Amino acid sequence: MTRKIASKRGIFGLETIKQRSHVILTPVPWEVTTSYGSGTSLGPQAILDASSQLDLFDLERGRATSGEVHLELEDPFFYQQNKKLKILAKKIISELDQFGELSTKSSSNLKKINLECAKMVRLIYEKTQAILRENKIPGLIGGDHSTSLGAIQAVSELFKGDIGVLHIDAHADLRSSYQGFQYSHASIMHNVCSLKIGPKKLVQVGIRDFCEEEFEYIKKNKMRIATYFDQHLKKSLFSGQAWNALCEKIISELPQNVYISFDIDGLSPEFCPHTGTPVPGGLSFDQAIYLLGALGRSGRKIVGFDLTEVAPGPSGEWDANVGARILFALCGLTEPPDQI
Repeated sequence: MTRKIASKRGIFGLETIKQRSHVILTPVPWEVTTSYGSGTSLGPQAILDASSQLDLFDLERGRATSGEVHLELEDPFFYQQNKKLKILAKKIISELDQFGELSTKSSSNLKKINLECAKMVRLIYEKTQAILRENKIPGLIGGDHSTSLGAIQAVSELFKGDIGVLHIDAHADLRSSYQGFQYSHASIMHNVCSLKIGPKKLVQVGIRDFCEEEFEYIKKNKMRIATYFDQHLKKSLFSGQAWNALCEKIISELPQNVYISFDIDGLSPEFCPHTGTPVPGGLSFDQAIYLLGALGRSGRKIVGFDLTEVAPGPSGEWDANVGARILFALCGLTEPPDQI
């Protein structure tokens, strides 16, 4: 039995026609390698449900989207494989926590998970390529952050590596692998930097949870990676620097073509309390929206984006409501600068 991410109307409560839309959103309900909290595979449906509550009018811009945004139907592969593989992954994580090594059976299951995760990446890569061939902007709704790799790969190849990734996150995500998972959510940006035709610049914002391996990787690749640690940003703010000036500095690191990878846990946990790996600190909602707006006003071209790690709570739509508003802002960035 399969299911569909669906609603009586489309994303943001609008009826859309794919052929007329300038942004195509791909839902990916996948969280196979999540290592702490779960629920982000429910993110795409929760965001869709909450999105109809948004008013599509902006104080500065008027009607905030002039073009249509179309949400694709969910591919059954993601939900079906996620459900099966998540069970195996939990057992692997449990064995490592308890014994520090894997049984023969779990080692075999780990290989299977890595193989199926590679298929997931390839499928998203192909879907993103198809969107790009239609001269439309690809957007992805996760799911955990591992789902971003195929989309970033397709966009980077189209522009022959001449793109930058603006990575908003609590975590550096630069581990070579995590718990044996080659496509872990904790390794997404390491995998991005390892692409044959990868982005020429990675700019990270809000990072506040990372290991020594990741810190050394950042230092080793300082010409390619610019990391704005949350601690340093807060020190600057508390010392009297304006957020606008910090945003200008962040944006100056990026080339003309920009892909935005937005992990919701880049925000302060008050805005995403049920995300899988919340970390104290982070950006306020207003700071994130201002940064995105400043990026749009800079004249840079947004060539794709993703929003990941939104996990709905057991009651209420707060996480999904915030996620839907971030998604709306990301979609709006694909319009001409004079409309942002």
